Amino acid sequence: MTEQKDPLVLTCIDGSRFSGAVCDYAAWIANRASAPIKLLHNIERVTTPAVADLSGSIGLGSQEELLEELTSLEQQRSKLLLEQGRQMLEGARERAQKAGAERVVTCQRHGSLIESLVELEDHIRVLVLGIRGEEHEDSNKGLGAQLESVVRSLHKPILVVNREFKTPRSIMLAYDGSESARKALDMVATSPVFKQVECHLVYVGDGAESVLAEGAEALSHGGVSVISANLQGKTVESLIAYQQEHDIDLTVMGAFSHSKLRDLLLGSVTAKMLLGTNQPLLLLR
Repeated sequence: MTEQKDPLVLTCIDGSRFSGAVCDYAAWIANRASAPIKLLHNIERVTTPAVADLSGSIGLGSQEELLEELTSLEQQRSKLLLEQGRQMLEGARERAQKAGAERVVTCQRHGSLIESLVELEDHIRVLVLGIRGEEHEDSNKGLGAQLESVVRSLHKPILVVNREFKTPRSIMLAYDGSESARKALDMVATSPVFKQVECHLVYVGDGAESVLAEGAEALSHGGVSVISANLQGKTVESLIAYQQEHDIDLTVMGAFSHSKLRDLLLGSVTAKMLLGTNQPLLLLR
């Protein structure tokens, strides 16, 4: 199938319980942005040697036979992983199409997930993935092993899904007036994804009046319905409390600097928000 040239809603699919919701959120974005979806299933390389050095414990002939058997088993394992991934992708494709996505392509890749995403970065409009992959399926807490690396490696919007899909009717945009915050605000103001979605523009700390007025004006000019709020207290606790109080469906955050939110994207604030919130988080760089 010919690969789409338009910027993609790249969607990471695995066997985790978040994969269905990941498909649904990707379809929601794709529908509103008239963008294609690319479903990616990545198979990590196994670095453990197929057979240990058994010389001295068994005979050479026996070791060669064991190596041949293990090699055969590894080949069978690879075929099974490919088929399992193919079936997951086909199920995800059907789910995205039922949700209204018109252009959906699938892709299987071997190797590091980070390497795959970096290679595809130029074609990404937004990346959608679950907060935890199937390796952490049994855990209801914590972040996925590769999530931090993904956030650090890509310079594209990343939507982290941590719940079943709910059509976003409202978003919260944390804003401090910095250059990076303005980029996030401009994205919300100009993106078709956020039209007819109520935006809560939130500032944590003192001196918010002019900053919030500036941000609210830009959003209003973009046709976005906006509610401004000045919060006090600790950043993460204040944002999460506001989100819960107003039943916010999705939180949007940029890479803040020179403020109380300076470590938002790569520091502890991001991790605390990801761990503390019960709504999807869209990270912008």
